[in-house]
Amino acid sequence: MNQPMGFTAGRASQPARLTAGLAAGVSALTIEPHPGMRASLHNMLNLCGVTRIEDASSSGQAIRMLSSKTYDIVLCEYCLDGGQDGQQMLEDLRHHRLIQPATLFFMVTGEGQFNKVVSAAELQPNDYILKPFTADNMLERIARAFDKRQALSGIHQLVALGDQRGAIAACLDGEQQQPRYVADFQRLRAELHMELGEPELAEPIYAELYASKNIHWARLGQAKCLFLQGLHSESQAMLGALVEQNKRFLDAYDWLARTHEVGSDWSGAQAVLSEAVELSPHAVRRLRRLGEVALEAGDLDAAEQAWKQVVSKARYSEFRDPEDHARLVSTLVRKGDPVQAAAVIRDLDKSLAGQRNTAVCSAISSAMLHEYTGNQTRLDESIQFALAGCRRATGLSNDLRLDLARTCLEGGKPEQAAEVLRGVMRNAGNPAAMAKAMRVLEDAGQGELAQQLAAESRQEVVDMVAVGAARAKEGDYKGAVELMMEAVAKLPDNGQVVFNAAVAVLKCLENTGWDGTLGQDALNLIASVRRLDPSNPKLGALSALHQDILKKYNIRAGRLAAI
Repeated sequence: MNQPMGFTAGRASQPARLTAGLAAGVSALTIEPHPGMRASLHNMLNLCGVTRIEDASSSGQAIRMLSSKTYDIVLCEYCLDGGQDGQQMLEDLRHHRLIQPATLFFMVTGEGQFNKVVSAAELQPNDYILKPFTADNMLERIARAFDKRQALSGIHQLVALGDQRGAIAACLDGEQQQPRYVADFQRLRAELHMELGEPELAEPIYAELYASKNIHWARLGQAKCLFLQGLHSESQAMLGALVEQNKRFLDAYDWLARTHEVGSDWSGAQAVLSEAVELSPHAVRRLRRLGEVALEAGDLDAAEQAWKQVVSKARYSEFRDPEDHARLVSTLVRKGDPVQAAAVIRDLDKSLAGQRNTAVCSAISSAMLHEYTGNQTRLDESIQFALAGCRRATGLSNDLRLDLARTCLEGGKPEQAAEVLRGVMRNAGNPAAMAKAMRVLEDAGQGELAQQLAAESRQEVVDMVAVGAARAKEGDYKGAVELMMEAVAKLPDNGQVVFNAAVAVLKCLENTGWDGTLGQDALNLIASVRRLDPSNPKLGALSALHQDILKKYNIRAGRLAAI
């Protein structure tokens, strides 16, 4: 066989193979843009005993495949075509939950690239395979990763059931019984405490790991714990020192920017994110955040540059978002550039036609443009379409809705602005989001109306939750679930609504019997509560009720989705 550059044939003898039982069930995906390299990876996996192999030539193709199928092994070339590297694709996959915790992800890279990427991110592959390598080299990495996966499999099964307490106990047992993986068990234990809203218990675990092993991700974990405990200045100092020690630790930049944002130091956050973008110019999510922060800081030139890069770099991405065009239009209109804004709207309509929320994003963008140019007829039409779209839209950000509210106010339509803002306030996930919505009215000299709408919105949420609780109290558990799930669909970012929906689902399961679909809903809702309100003091009680119900019906790992 002709070997492409970067690979070696290895010894003449056959390489060791995975055990027959293991190899028979193993599936693999190789992500490699060059046909010769793909053929070599395919051959080496065959030599290791793996025969269920599929190939992807680009990140887009790989993402589509991983969206519909689970693989045991992913072998990914670091240098991919299209401007995205393997590390950024891995972060996208984990951000969008397209690979399972048990999937083994290997980065194939040259030694020079390895030195750049090995400590650049908190979310790292299971292992790196350095070129040139042989089938024996590959087998060694795969076998080692499978061994670790087996050691951690019981913990992952408990987490899949939402039993974080049981998983923590299993981690402690694992630290004693399998000391070679002690750092992995400790990291998992710290992450589980974070999921349970207990950063004060996670922080000393990360501190011990950093003190004993000088691991940068452990220091980042410690800084995150301080941040979640409200110790923002201490977190900022720790993150600043971490960035100085490791200039390429990109996740540390993201959290350092958050410490500036929480104090409304938008210029400071912008400076941190700008430095991170220079180091990793293709990370679209970070570029989006830079655009948002630059707008808050009032730096329209930087915001324009960031949003243009987002639109350009996301053009061939599987995760394109029509809001990117709308945010660029908003920036261009604020800069007084209606010609470019109109061109962006045309590109939005052409390149994202038929995608979810494209029509409403186009209508909001057009409203902003027509308000600026003074075309009242077109403005009225665009606002009408935008309002109708907002009522139907799912997943539309509050920030874009606020842009529409500002446009309504500037266009002399306060009633329409109030409609939009009332919806934003109901969906406000925290006091900062509520204050941001109120500020739109306050900046327009409508402070009294802002207070009124905020009070009404809070009361509407309270009433909505009360109706659900009343139905459950009357014994109509399924009715309570139906009502609260409808509320979550309308207000997905409101932690109070999501929490009470989780309670309604759990009470329904407790009193009417096990239902697999509701069981999965419970898991999803509890995960949403953790994301929206990680410091909620009732999180522990919610998780405990969930575990009591699983025990009541003898639901174990592997049975949740099947029942």
